[in-house]
Amino acid sequence: MTALAPVRTERDLSFLLDRTSHVLRTQMSAALAEIGLTARMHCVLVHALEQERTQVQLAELGDMDKTTMVVTVDALEKAGLAERRPSSTDRRARIIAVTPAGAKLAARSQKIVDGVHRDALESLPKGERDALLKALNHLVEGHLSATAEASSARRARQ
Repeated sequence: MTALAPVRTERDLSFLLDRTSHVLRTQMSAALAEIGLTARMHCVLVHALEQERTQVQLAELGDMDKTTMVVTVDALEKAGLAERRPSSTDRRARIIAVTPAGAKLAARSQKIVDGVHRDALESLPKGERDALLKALNHLVEGHLSATAEASSARRARQ
């Protein structure tokens, strides 16, 4: 460190969150790839199974732009895991419907996702695990619940 470098007065929370998030995402991607899914595909399948949702609604839930969402749904359709259908409540809208094969694979992928999360949390002592989850939930529901308005800021996944 040179004399010109500013002195850090707080822990680098951005680095800690970014690094853990990045590694968790890479572990998740590798685990889901074993069954032929991406994290985005898993997200679409699971959220489409919860209730009837349009492509736009699913894109928002999965923090995907329109192009990424189209590519993801196209891949799910090609694999026979989902299909675009007219909405049962609005004939102008199209929803993403999960096929029986997609529902079966979504159940498998959810077990994988849960396992990746469990493994990460179990690497911590029980008390620290509970404290971490409580603190992160407190941040998500409080101080970090809303993004700052900045033209170059990327919208956080909900």
